[in-house]
Amino acid sequence: MDKLAEPLALARGPAMKNRFMLAPLTNTQSHPDGRLSDEEFRWLTMRAEGGFGLTMTCAAHVQAGGQGFPGQLGVWDDRHLEGLTRLAAAIRAQDSVSSVQLHHAGIRSPKEIVGDVVGPSDDKDTGGRALTTAEVEKLRDDFIAAAKRAETAGFDGVEVHGAHGYILAQFLSPELNRRDDAYGGSLENRARLIFEIVTGIRAACRPDFQLGIRLSPERFGLKLAEIRDVAAELLADAKIDFLDMSLWDVKKEPVEEEFHGRSLMSVFTELPRGQVCLGAAGKIASAADAAWVIEAGCDFAVIGRAAILRHDFPRRVLADPSYASPPLPVTEQHLRDEGLSPAFVTYMRNWKGFVAEEAA
Repeated sequence: MDKLAEPLALARGPAMKNRFMLAPLTNTQSHPDGRLSDEEFRWLTMRAEGGFGLTMTCAAHVQAGGQGFPGQLGVWDDRHLEGLTRLAAAIRAQDSVSSVQLHHAGIRSPKEIVGDVVGPSDDKDTGGRALTTAEVEKLRDDFIAAAKRAETAGFDGVEVHGAHGYILAQFLSPELNRRDDAYGGSLENRARLIFEIVTGIRAACRPDFQLGIRLSPERFGLKLAEIRDVAAELLADAKIDFLDMSLWDVKKEPVEEEFHGRSLMSVFTELPRGQVCLGAAGKIASAADAAWVIEAGCDFAVIGRAAILRHDFPRRVLADPSYASPPLPVTEQHLRDEGLSPAFVTYMRNWKGFVAEEAA
């Protein structure tokens, strides 16, 4: 518990005042053109006020055609700068490190929103088409440009979304990526886009601009051994400041039989990481859960649903070692009191058992 309260110095930029990072959480609250809404501003600044050492935005798309859900925050056009600048300043005013998560949904983009669905290869299930090599290079450059835009807005850093079956994870997947150019085939080629984005952001932004990456090691055609190897190279390369592993459940066993008998998280905590910090997300719902993540070898805990349930989860945990999140389901009024707009509450109703059914 004491370790959770300790500051965490990153290799670049400001230190986190504690070991709690707000997970990038989809909330459908922004304007249709990607501009920040007052509702999303309130939701995020409440978490900064609630004691998070690092406050991260939802996945913010780096191309108009990479939108993954309605009401998604954008970082692909200078029209987004006004809202992003306001948000960065407000997070900093609460002594929280600020970060924008950079995202492109790829073949997970809803056709009714983007029209032209794209990915590493043609995809019959979604109707997505393969990006040309020139379009892959443009995608890389747009991730880099989005990081630069976040820097201009005053954010301390960005996180590259390489998880959850979105476009960078699609490139990593040998099932979804069937390209025969420099971005397909071997793991080195399938991971090339991620490394080019990381290198490009590091070159384009100021020396103390923080850079993280989120990976998930299972589902969506990913192979655990391959994601482990990509993570190991990212850690050894030391161009990132933190690696955020999204595990769905930090205590779960790997799905793949060859890794049975250990926790999924241990596959990554055992990797040499030098000055790069490592965190994990997945069903961290109590003080004991957060402490376990640190004790098991991570540098910080990434908080998702527990931060939806209580905007001040870090403050409550640090004040009470026996703290646990409210039991589910919770009322709509509870969520409204915690800073969720009606649109966000409606989205949360898609999560089975999260929001109580209102009496007729």
